[in-house]
Amino acid sequence: MIQELRQALLLSRLSDEQLARVAHHAIPIRLAEGQMLFRQGDPAERFYLVTSGHLRLFRLSPEGAEKVIEIVSPGETFAEALMFLDAPRYPVCAAALVPVELISLDTRDFTRMLRESFDTCFILLGVLSQRLRSLVCEVDTLTLHSATSRFACYLLAKCPGQGEILHLDARKGVIASRLSIKPETFSRIEKDLSERGII
Repeated sequence: MIQELRQALLLSRLSDEQLARVAHHAIPIRLAEGQMLFRQGDPAERFYLVTSGHLRLFRLSPEGAEKVIEIVSPGETFAEALMFLDAPRYPVCAAALVPVELISLDTRDFTRMLRESFDTCFILLGVLSQRLRSLVCEVDTLTLHSATSRFACYLLAKCPGQGEILHLDARKGVIASRLSIKPETFSRIEKDLSERGII
């Protein structure tokens, strides 16, 4: 488990002793496709590292409409920023897109570890700052770019290399929600770019 923990950007610079401490309080979890990890409003007592598979983080409107906020991939952590709030609750739902393996990490003990090490605090601040920067870029993308541009940027970010086949990590409807476009718009853009020989 320590090797898996070390793969996460958030945990990669922790000492061996710190990683052993995190692992001691960690719980491995497996989710089946579609299974919920937590719901919007649940108490947030743990944060998570995905080791295989993909999860979607989404919000539900009062009418039950779903908006995908993020697709979490292996090696990525989520819900760690909530440890700084008093009596935090998850602001989103989390559900497996495919069978998922993840590690559940103890927020309270991790917070105690932060109080013991200024260096660890700065590591976490750096990771959270990178996350904030990516969210600002995402706001720019969603507000300043067309649906076709958002679709193209998504493909470019996921593409393994020139001329390679790209396997999407989620269903079209999930990706469309992530890009703030309707599924039929997603299909129309995909068809248009294919017919023009761009993809």
